Amino acid sequence: MGNHVSEKNKLFRKENEDRARLLIKCPDQPGIVAAVSSFLRDNGANIIESSQYSANPEGGNFFIRMEFECPGLRGKRTLLETAFSDIAQQFNMEYDFLYVTDIKKTAIFVSKEPHCLMELLWEWQNGELIMDIECIISNYEDSREAVESLGIPFYYIPANKDIRKQVEAQQLEILKKHNIELIILARYMQILTPEFVSHYPNQIINIHHSFLPAFIGARPYERAYERGVKLIGATSHYVTNDLDEGPIIEQGVERVNHRDKVVDLKRIGRQIERSVLARAVKWHLQDRVIVDGNKTIVF
Repeated sequence: MGNHVSEKNKLFRKENEDRARLLIKCPDQPGIVAAVSSFLRDNGANIIESSQYSANPEGGNFFIRMEFECPGLRGKRTLLETAFSDIAQQFNMEYDFLYVTDIKKTAIFVSKEPHCLMELLWEWQNGELIMDIECIISNYEDSREAVESLGIPFYYIPANKDIRKQVEAQQLEILKKHNIELIILARYMQILTPEFVSHYPNQIINIHHSFLPAFIGARPYERAYERGVKLIGATSHYVTNDLDEGPIIEQGVERVNHRDKVVDLKRIGRQIERSVLARAVKWHLQDRVIVDGNKTIVF
């Protein structure tokens, strides 16, 4: 990892050593916010940011994300989590305490097109994406020089559908070695098997063009051009066993017209993909996403 990024992450940890986030999903009923707020207050915490959403006040789920500061948090983690279990039981909560200093160990998968990878690396160097990039895995050598110049391990693993099982076994070994908590598919053009996905539920973020399901398969931009599309876009989502149908985190679109050739559509598409993926990753890193079935709540 580049020294300047190491220093930035070190400084970030120091500045946020007393900060945590509490994510909650539970059946909606009166008193939830009051109970959680009182609990945090009684344990010496100050709420910095609070967001909530009720899917359906009569019989639906209720979602909360609270970010708080609590002096001496490192020494209080176990105590806080144990004490909270009574409230969680009372309201039938699914919940997570997430500590801001626990920077997520991340792996990026990429194929030949580098635009999404380069955007992520730039945002990471710039301090916009707070993550520990542990490794890059690719089925092409094209990005090796750019990646290794930043001190990031680069693993070249040729892949195709005929050797998918052995490729994924190699990849899982690398991910385990680096204790990976988040995988970003930055235009990685191989399908992941259900077995691979099962190791990382809601921890694999993908990006694809938003013609789906209109132009499934090869040459989507050429076929879109032939149809005279007026909008193109990109979708970033968590990976599930249903190809390109996982919970959507973020989307973006741009208008195009008859003057735009295939090459223009691809260029505009790449720009949208870069920004949409970066936003989705940022929100995941900031613990702003709660998955509910095949949908997401993004605070």
